[in-house]
Amino acid sequence: MFEKVARIQIILFAFVLGACLIFALIASAKVISNNFSKDEITVTGSASEIVTSDSGVWRFQIKAQAPTRGEAYRALTSQKPVVLAFLKNSGIKEAEIEFLGINDYARYKTAPNGFSTQEVIGYNYEQTVKINSKDVELIKKLHLEIPSLIEKGIVINSFEPNYLYSGLSDKKAELLQKATADAKMRAKEMLKATNNRVGKIRSVRMGVFQITPPDSNEVSDWGINDTSSIEKKVTAVSNVVFGIK
Repeated sequence: MFEKVARIQIILFAFVLGACLIFALIASAKVISNNFSKDEITVTGSASEIVTSDSGVWRFQIKAQAPTRGEAYRALTSQKPVVLAFLKNSGIKEAEIEFLGINDYARYKTAPNGFSTQEVIGYNYEQTVKINSKDVELIKKLHLEIPSLIEKGIVINSFEPNYLYSGLSDKKAELLQKATADAKMRAKEMLKATNNRVGKIRSVRMGVFQITPPDSNEVSDWGINDTSSIEKKVTAVSNVVFGIK
């Protein structure tokens, strides 16, 4: 009885092992066929480089509130000389400073039940200040220091700076060339085992560019365009179809 069961187990094991081998061969053939089609091979190449931003845009708001519109407006405009002095003394040129439009809105009294009433108790005024400078390190420094103006009665709401790289278009073209060259090198390595050589390029399709912080491995199907970091990693991807000799 036990010998019969053992034989059945051996037969089942052999059947499962054979099925696994067949599946592995089919999967391998599928992988090969995905890269090799008749007399051509499709390869993906990539290239990346670290670049340094050469300009920055930084916005922050100054705010004031008072019982009347006039008082709130005067409180807001009285902050401008203090903010200007801070920026200029820190090294920002006047031409790099832009005061944008003023926004205002009423504040309403809240009822005991927590709902807002129609009774106006004051007005808020706010204005956005925009800094556009090529000194990205200075922008980074001031973004961290400007909250200190609260000691002078200035209410500040600072936004994260945006750091930009003006040579991005040329860099993209350069990296695309390198990515295509990388694809050719990969194709050569793949064809070594078959004693074939890489032929002419039949088609090239550019993938999306990923612009990320240097230590990031994040990717997106739609591409990433990071503006939060001064240093950025620009990555290009090229999908190339080569003929086979």
